[in-house]
Amino acid sequence: METEHDTVPGTETAEQSAAQLEARLEAILMVVDEPQGIVALATALSAPVRVVRQAIDNLVADFDGDLGGRRRGFELREVGGGWRIYVREDHDDIVRDFVLTQNPSRLSQAALETLAVIAYKQPISRGAIASIRAVNVDSVVRTLLGRGLITEAFADSETGAIHYATTDLLLTQLGINSLDELPAISPLLADGSEGFDDVRG
Repeated sequence: METEHDTVPGTETAEQSAAQLEARLEAILMVVDEPQGIVALATALSAPVRVVRQAIDNLVADFDGDLGGRRRGFELREVGGGWRIYVREDHDDIVRDFVLTQNPSRLSQAALETLAVIAYKQPISRGAIASIRAVNVDSVVRTLLGRGLITEAFADSETGAIHYATTDLLLTQLGINSLDELPAISPLLADGSEGFDDVRG
């Protein structure tokens, strides 16, 4: 178990200013798809765990407007033992409306197949999706999230892995009232994307 004095090998010579470290930490947290643990972040930054922990506390306070600046539209949140930047809940509606008003475009075959896997297997983690499709699905999942077709259902309490589920927007796009109306499909046959071809985001 990590302690306040834990360090990552190779960090003894890492001399970084607090501001520089926080900027690098913020940059990492802006692009990660899954919550990141303290040790993983410390390793990436070549910094002691205790220093990264303090940097996280500072970023949380900064984003919340507690350091004299304005309150940001996003927050740094701990989920499943890891940290990630999220849109604040009170801004969910405006972000969703913005996404939905963008010009819809037809989804790629890869996106349709991934969407089908999520629809039939939800809630499902990114790792499980990748295992079923036998390809990396990071960018596709980001696309589906951005289009409002899937959402983060919950984070596993032990691993921190985000599990995804479909949204009401997908039902609207498919012209059905519930997932129960999806046709039965054998998980050993086809890719499951049939019937999803007209989905746009």
